[in-house]
Amino acid sequence: MTPAGYPRPLPRPKPVKPKAGQESVWDYPRPPRVEHMPQRVVVRLGGTVIVDTTDAVRVLETSHPPVYYVPIAAFPEGVLVPLQGTSFCEFKGEAHYFDVVAGGVVAERAGWIYPEPTRRFEELATRVALYPGQMDSCEIDGELVTSQAGDFYGGWITKNLVGPFKGAPGTMGW
Repeated sequence: MTPAGYPRPLPRPKPVKPKAGQESVWDYPRPPRVEHMPQRVVVRLGGTVIVDTTDAVRVLETSHPPVYYVPIAAFPEGVLVPLQGTSFCEFKGEAHYFDVVAGGVVAERAGWIYPEPTRRFEELATRVALYPGQMDSCEIDGELVTSQAGDFYGGWITKNLVGPFKGAPGTMGW
């Protein structure tokens, strides 16, 4: 029985077999790992470029599209507005949130950081992740990314990824 208002969990899905040049999110590890990415990451909000960097890392976790983290120093001053309140990740520790503000647009609680991450995730201490669905656009090497379904995770989906992806209603139990 599920609590009122919560969708019944879906059975664990059958992973899509990746073709040449593709990655399956079901081949990602659990616990997750941090991986350096040399690609160019460009993020726009309010018609303004708020990030343009080749210094990104991504966190890979089973069933999830990667979450990209960029240096806090890559953001122009005033774009990240710290908020009260935190959440907790069993792997990375306590997350702190930001409103992301640019070009007259406020994306509420759209960025987060782990200022004191757990062991193995130290690189995230000076990096911010963004929900791509709350930005005008997020690109990796010129490819527009799609946002992971749902409003809990912040995965970035590119054409080389296959799933199915966690995040949609009923997938929390995967």
